[in-house]
Amino acid sequence: MYQNFQAELDWARLHMPRTQKAVAELPELSHIKLACNMHLDLKMAPLVEGLLSRGCEVFLTTCNPTTVQDDVVDYLVKKGAVAHAWRDMDDAEWSSSFDKALEWQPTHLCEMGADLTARFHEISSKGASVPNVKASLEATGSGISRLNGMSPQYPIFNWDDLPVKEGLHNRHMVGLSAWQTFFQTTHLTLHEKVVVVVGYGLVGQGVAASAKAFGAQVQVAEIDKARALQAKYDGWPIVPLADAVKTADIIATATGASGVVHAGHLDAMKNNAFLLNVGHVAKEIDVAHLKANACHTEPMPYVNAYTRNGKTVFLLADGSMFNLTAGYGDSLNAFDVTLAVMAAGIGHIVGEGESHERGLYLLPESAWSSAL
Repeated sequence: MYQNFQAELDWARLHMPRTQKAVAELPELSHIKLACNMHLDLKMAPLVEGLLSRGCEVFLTTCNPTTVQDDVVDYLVKKGAVAHAWRDMDDAEWSSSFDKALEWQPTHLCEMGADLTARFHEISSKGASVPNVKASLEATGSGISRLNGMSPQYPIFNWDDLPVKEGLHNRHMVGLSAWQTFFQTTHLTLHEKVVVVVGYGLVGQGVAASAKAFGAQVQVAEIDKARALQAKYDGWPIVPLADAVKTADIIATATGASGVVHAGHLDAMKNNAFLLNVGHVAKEIDVAHLKANACHTEPMPYVNAYTRNGKTVFLLADGSMFNLTAGYGDSLNAFDVTLAVMAAGIGHIVGEGESHERGLYLLPESAWSSAL
């Protein structure tokens, strides 16, 4: 992926001073086995190599196979990490990575999406042996939603809902990086385009605001009454998705839920409309319907054209998280804040966090405020 990996890594380190500081403040970690299920792109390298330098054993899996950078994984393995992750690994290979991570007997987990925790509890419910996990971190809203339906067997600390995570990364960076990636991928701008943002959580709010800033005519599709009302107060027209798909030039899903854009929506979309997803869940769009019922071509990298009955829909990055599959995701300086908090959170779960009762907790301010 990277033409000069070492130069880009040096550049990332230079612009991520908070992460460097947070890692330097971690305790000695030679007694820790940390299984990480997360995006494995260049920005993660400073954290993982920092953990390794503190003596931590690290197992790497991915929360999304389409966002893995193989040269990053190769580099971290050479530095001492164990990994079972590569770009575009199939569903069976991806699923097996969760089992391999748990078979490695981790003492702690660091997750984006709760896949390891879900597999842990699935195995435990069958009476099979599970590792002695002492504490875990969770970084995503979709992961927290999954955890709310479980009875965790160890303390899990939610840092997705921290103001520095939801207010910076979720609200500002995802939308900005999504549209930057759209420009680079399609060679188009948003001028004269009707953009429908599906979902008005913090990510959707950022997607809508950035689209307007870049010249789009923005509408919001939101089924939650409170969020729809908030969108109205923010000045956005609220539209039923079933109607909006007929006139939208671009539809962006940002819900973190599955099956949001279904077959009926896809069949009703106007000719040459674009469809992209920036939510954590790769199944927000019924891609299987397009693949089964339309002719597929790829006129540009990451632009998947599905044509049926003389009408084409351009699905970007085949429905995967667009800004990190086809682009570089957050800026280094913004992600530096996110990663520093993540490092501080790791410090918490290997220390005071271990003593908490099993359950789901918000990562306390005392654990992360010094990272800013």
